[in-house]
Amino acid sequence: MDPREGVYRNVMTFHCGQCNTVWADSLGLCGEAKCCDSLICSKVTLDVIIKKELESSLEEKWENCIYNSLSCSGCGCSVGVVLVSAPQHLASLRSLFLIRKDNMNGYQFSDGSMVKASTLNFDIEPIGKSIATLKQEMEAALKHISLLHGSLRESSTASLD
Repeated sequence: MDPREGVYRNVMTFHCGQCNTVWADSLGLCGEAKCCDSLICSKVTLDVIIKKELESSLEEKWENCIYNSLSCSGCGCSVGVVLVSAPQHLASLRSLFLIRKDNMNGYQFSDGSMVKASTLNFDIEPIGKSIATLKQEMEAALKHISLLHGSLRESSTASLD
């Protein structure tokens, strides 16, 4: 399997690139925030330490944000942030774990390999697109059933004559 293929087809765990501590898994993955080169996770392991102090930064990607920093319990390296307050363009990321891809590896269960997270594609198809496709498939199936039902009705009427 191509390591850049969507992780929804490949269950993974995400590890610290320095000490291999497990930070999260693909079951808690919500997608990727390309603006800050981070994975968006709904949950992380207990090995990710959430610092209690609120912070802000002059760094462009976190400008006008207030957040809690995340660090690795294994080696103390920076893992990412949890946004507490953010401008409108980052509002949807509040209260989620933003884990930086640059110092992370992913263990792929399908083939037992460890790969750099920066080489992986974590784009997740918008649910609206999936729902639209499902709706089209259901409408086609319903039309097919209606046609079959009509054919059965006609054949049963013809056999009565």
